[in-house]
Amino acid sequence: MTTAQNNVSLAVLEDRAKFIRKETVRLSRIAGAGHYSSTFSCAEVLATLYYDQMRIEPSKPDWPDRDRFVMSKGHAAIGLYPVMADLGYFDPSELDTYTRLGSKFGDHPDMKKVRGLDFSSGSLGHGLSVGVGFALSARMQKSDFMTYVMLGDGELSEGQIWEAANAAGHFGLRNLVAIVDRNGLSIDGHTEDVMSVEPLADRFAAFGWDTQRIDGHDLGAIRKAFAALGHEGTGKPQVIIADTVKGRGVARMEMSLDWHVGNLVGQDYDDVMAELEAGLQPFVAEDAL
Repeated sequence: MTTAQNNVSLAVLEDRAKFIRKETVRLSRIAGAGHYSSTFSCAEVLATLYYDQMRIEPSKPDWPDRDRFVMSKGHAAIGLYPVMADLGYFDPSELDTYTRLGSKFGDHPDMKKVRGLDFSSGSLGHGLSVGVGFALSARMQKSDFMTYVMLGDGELSEGQIWEAANAAGHFGLRNLVAIVDRNGLSIDGHTEDVMSVEPLADRFAAFGWDTQRIDGHDLGAIRKAFAALGHEGTGKPQVIIADTVKGRGVARMEMSLDWHVGNLVGQDYDDVMAELEAGLQPFVAEDAL
């Protein structure tokens, strides 16, 4: 069983975040295209959730008291599948069929096909509403499972997100945790140009949420944010705003609008895999050069 309690070293989590990025590149080559940058920005959060935080039992994916995870930004499922395979939900060799005809593994996740998934996502804006439903269900069943929802910052312009945020505050869903991958970019451009979401912490707080804001690539900060969460009784729902870099880990992709979806081939593929193997380099914003 995998449980929260900080049992995994930061070095292991760093390695698993690297694994997520490399597998994303590998699977994208099978498909002929992939959502690189949106997955890279949440790699550290995903690694910490699945290897260190959530109470799960891969051998019993329907265990009633497991924690639930909703990947509301479903286009990043390419990074979630390898984690689930690594933990034993299914054989890793099955991923070699990614997006091929008849495969269980599509560009967006299908809970009816993939063992261990709690929600089918892809159409943005629905995940937090589903998370509210899971959290209310736990209360009705007198269960202590937690529900974690990963949101993209671009999908925060969907009105349904804020209806769900309002409902979560109204019902005092302390067992609901939203994680915003605040990478600043959507497929249409910079979020603050397309539809401003700031001041983000204040907006969630106005709906009755407890808020934390962290560096979403700092594994120590991510772990501390999870450790600070309350798990018992009624109270405020909780949001972790993870400030991240879209495309983190590959220099050509970092904060680039060109790599929301892309395809690496030939020498470019080899160069990127070598860069990922070498490890993360400090990010330097373009306007700081």
